[in-house]
Amino acid sequence: MRTCGILLPVFSLPSEQGIGCFSKAAYDFVDFLAKAEANYWQILPLGPTGYGDSPYQSFSTFAGNPYYIDISEFTDLGLLTEDECRDFSVSVKESGAIDYEGLYNRRFLLLRKAFERIDLNSDPEYGKFVHENSFWLEDYALFMAIKDSFGGISLSEWDKDIRVRKPEAMEEYRSKYAKEADFYKFQQYFFAKQWSKLKKYANDKGIKIIGDIPIYVAYDSSDVWASPELFDLDGENVPNAVAGCPPDAFAATGQLWGNPLYRWDYHKETGYSWWLSRLRHCFKLYDVVRIDHFRGFDEYYTIPFGNETAEIGEWKKGPGIELFDVIKRELGDVSVIAEDLGFLTDSVRELVKATGYPSMKVLQFAFGGDPKSEYLPHNLVSNAVIYTGTHDNETTRGWYKRILEEKDYSAEYLADYLGDITEENIADRLIRAAYSSVCDTCVIPLQDWLNIDNEGRINVPSVLGDNWDWQMKEGDLTDELAERMSKYKRIYGR
Repeated sequence: MRTCGILLPVFSLPSEQGIGCFSKAAYDFVDFLAKAEANYWQILPLGPTGYGDSPYQSFSTFAGNPYYIDISEFTDLGLLTEDECRDFSVSVKESGAIDYEGLYNRRFLLLRKAFERIDLNSDPEYGKFVHENSFWLEDYALFMAIKDSFGGISLSEWDKDIRVRKPEAMEEYRSKYAKEADFYKFQQYFFAKQWSKLKKYANDKGIKIIGDIPIYVAYDSSDVWASPELFDLDGENVPNAVAGCPPDAFAATGQLWGNPLYRWDYHKETGYSWWLSRLRHCFKLYDVVRIDHFRGFDEYYTIPFGNETAEIGEWKKGPGIELFDVIKRELGDVSVIAEDLGFLTDSVRELVKATGYPSMKVLQFAFGGDPKSEYLPHNLVSNAVIYTGTHDNETTRGWYKRILEEKDYSAEYLADYLGDITEENIADRLIRAAYSSVCDTCVIPLQDWLNIDNEGRINVPSVLGDNWDWQMKEGDLTDELAERMSKYKRIYGR
């Protein structure tokens, strides 16, 4: 079946709450997708974000981002007043970008007011949620409460007794910060309840959610704190080495992500139970899961802890097909997209092929001049998801404008390949190339449908700041745009 969808992070939805969230605008977007006859809404990771605001560096791989909670529900429940919501409101910056600092300083104060006024003990659904999610929720809630008590500093800077979870310290902190931990459980309850409702609304309209998880977890996370045995850490729970990518076209000194690496031997001994728990949880949240940096399961790049760049490192073998055989045996034929972008070896290609998962193809990578490029439309395969670009790319219009200015050979080859192209029509031409391809699924970033420049770029890899903050404007989703999407779906049989 040939299908299509739109890539749009939740935070990029229009909102009067300072950031896209599970508000009416999210339901309006789903209605727009239905009108456009889209099959998928692809989002970025939903986890709570920390320093740098990256959804790929979360305080928990299981928890949800409290910024996405629709505050209006608390006014409907009589827990907040309209005046309070106005007093603690956060506006986007003059540039139209999300103000994460403002959110951090104000949103939790508003959530706390609602928490102080709610009677959760009378809500049986709350007790059920806490019980069913206790395997991650208890540690996450306590982790965040302790983090707050230390002024938000990273796990690496905590007092050693609680950083390494000495029993007497754990007992002391659990008692001392029980109410603070309950505040974080409250946030997760409303996140889960609101997301579940929104997902059901989308599913009922025939739209599936493509979620996204990073292969690694952040060092400053409840995952590492609660289960250090899963990771390559020393005796004081400090990483021996960290993850990243060697130098490439994205970054001259490589990408130093800083995530701790897995002890794959330990995961194997435990039957990959943590991975099974992680993916079971994901498939409650999403219909399809895109796993970022899939090549890390074949070989992963290890950088000595303390290095300032990713230029020095080595490749080591990952778990390979064994992990995915276990996943298939325990979870069945789950829907996964393998993010296999970047430099690929034959063994990575073999792994992706062995799993049967569709790979990713990006048209912006296609026009370097090699007619054998696996990203060029004439070389594509059906078991793949085709994109014009991803959250890590420039918008198509911004990309074309840059390569034209730099007199990059890609611009010349692009013109030879696609014919008469301009800055005005390049996004449409690439969208058509994606839609007409043999790839089973086609996903287009909303920015390319809107034909906007690089002000709509989501992320510049390895650059800290001014990322993850693009927000669409009210009025961007017109009937004309929906009809155009629907028309392309009909023309190209998706």
